[in-house]
Amino acid sequence: MKVKFWGVRGSIPAPGPKTVHYGGNTTCIEVRADDNELIILDGGSGIFPLAQTLLRELPVNANIFNTHSHWDHIQGLPFFIPIFIPGNRIKLHGSFDPISGEGPERIMAVQMQYSYFPVREAEMKSRIDYVTVMPNESLAVGSATITPVLLNHPVVNLGYRIDCNGKSVFFTGDHEPHTNIYSPEDDGFAEYQSLIEEQFHSIVEAIRGIDVLIADSAYTLAEYQTKKGWGHGTFDSSIELAMAAGAKILYCTHHEPTRSDDDLEKVFAEALARHPEVAGKLDIRLAREGEEVVL
Repeated sequence: MKVKFWGVRGSIPAPGPKTVHYGGNTTCIEVRADDNELIILDGGSGIFPLAQTLLRELPVNANIFNTHSHWDHIQGLPFFIPIFIPGNRIKLHGSFDPISGEGPERIMAVQMQYSYFPVREAEMKSRIDYVTVMPNESLAVGSATITPVLLNHPVVNLGYRIDCNGKSVFFTGDHEPHTNIYSPEDDGFAEYQSLIEEQFHSIVEAIRGIDVLIADSAYTLAEYQTKKGWGHGTFDSSIELAMAAGAKILYCTHHEPTRSDDDLEKVFAEALARHPEVAGKLDIRLAREGEEVVL
């Protein structure tokens, strides 16, 4: 199984000389299963350069798994060129939206409204199937098994575990660790804390023994104090999750768009220094556009 990063930035694309090393495109990850099945995690702006490479292997049979419907995870989908080419087959997987009452078909329909996009959805010439997936209900894509896991974000967010012949990858999408809304002296604190611990345990069990964990690590601990409830994790929360699950490699992603390459490396080094206990137990890396890991 191969994993390649095409977009690692969060919230909004951030191109330019200060982000050229780690990349400025928003979230998109290419996974190739052992029989070369194409699995794409999210359709941020990084899916556009991925699409250019796929034109060399027509017809394209792509399985796109969307974590959630925020712009930085879907904005590249109308520019995924294979959707306009006859003979290609695209399956867009995603969650059911309890507010709209619709599944992943809404992702394309809303973006490609004629008021906002010059090409209508009806002009897509590939075969497109929309597949609504449910938490903890696994499905097969060739030699791979994909299991959605419900995580914590202001909208429904599904992380995806991909297992293939004994190797495994998990991508969180956007995830903020659950925090207690009560103060320690409040009556409801202990009960709510037990619910938080139960939720954390369920996530850990869903990803236990993972080879590669790709986790939302948008903030530093100091930044997080003013951004609670925004739906993103920290370097420290990602390290905690990886250690609890027994992951072998942790890729920190969803890089803050205002952070330059140098700034990113600085706050990353500070986070590593806070966790000397991981030495020899966990390989921690910054996700970088163009990097490929082979399992």
